[in-house]
This record gives sequence, structure tokens and C-alpha cells, in this order.
Amino acid sequence: MHQTTHPKTETASRAWFVVSAKNQVLGKLATRIAEVLMGKRKVSYSPAVDQGDFVVVTDVDKLVVTGNKAETKIYRFHTGFIGGLQELSFGELQARRPEDVLQLAVRRMLPKTRAARGMLKRLKLFKGESHPHLGQNPVEL
Repeated sequence: MHQTTHPKTETASRAWFVVSAKNQVLGKLATRIAEVLMGKRKVSYSPAVDQGDFVVVTDVDKLVVTGNKAETKIYRFHTGFIGGLQELSFGELQARRPEDVLQLAVRRMLPKTRAARGMLKRLKLFKGESHPHLGQNPVEL
């Protein structure tokens, strides 16, 4: 009887990917990023084992949405105080904190477990074209 090796989080080999969000549609890009963070593209994928890769996203301020979502899509947050519901349209949030738009989209596509926090930490978002992760030799996604 041969012994099979099961994938483990500690032994996962993590690659680095870089992608430019310039003129990319929010949902399509977030789906691809979430798949890579979860490790779904790997042959050894297992839902219980976190073996996803790192993703560096540049130009998040140049992300686009289709249709009239720029005016009608609303993000809701609560401050924790009474009457503290904050509502921002996509355009307002994109102008204030462009990284949050993509991070929220990806976070909501990840599993609702403890492992998702680790996955989200491997997502690196930057406004401009430059990023400090060139030493990891990221591959174009």
C-alpha cells in the first residue's frame, strides 16, 4: 500500500503574480484574483488547505465598471455609532480610497472562513504603476 501526500498549508509553494487594473472591469478582475488567492488554479487544490499565491495589483485607481454602476452602485459602512450608516457611491469611493473598491470585491468572493484572512493578506494593492515587490520577481497574471 503506497502512502499519498496530502497538501499542507505549511509546505505550500507560493508564487507571485502582478496584474495591472488599468481599464479592467472590476468583477472580472476580482474573480481572477480570488481564484489565485485561494489556489483554485493549482492541481493540488483542496478547500481545507490554504495554498494560494501572492497577487500584486497596480493602477487600481484606473479600474472601470460597466453600465451606470459608477453612479448607482452604493457601498454601505457603519461607524458603530447610532445613526452612523455611511453610504458612498462607486465614484466617491474610487476617488477617496481606490484600493478599497477592489479589496471589497475580492474579499466578498473569498470563503467566509478564518483562512480567508490569510488569503486577503497576500493581496497587495497600489495606486500607481510602481510597487515595492520587484524582488519577488512577480509573473504577469
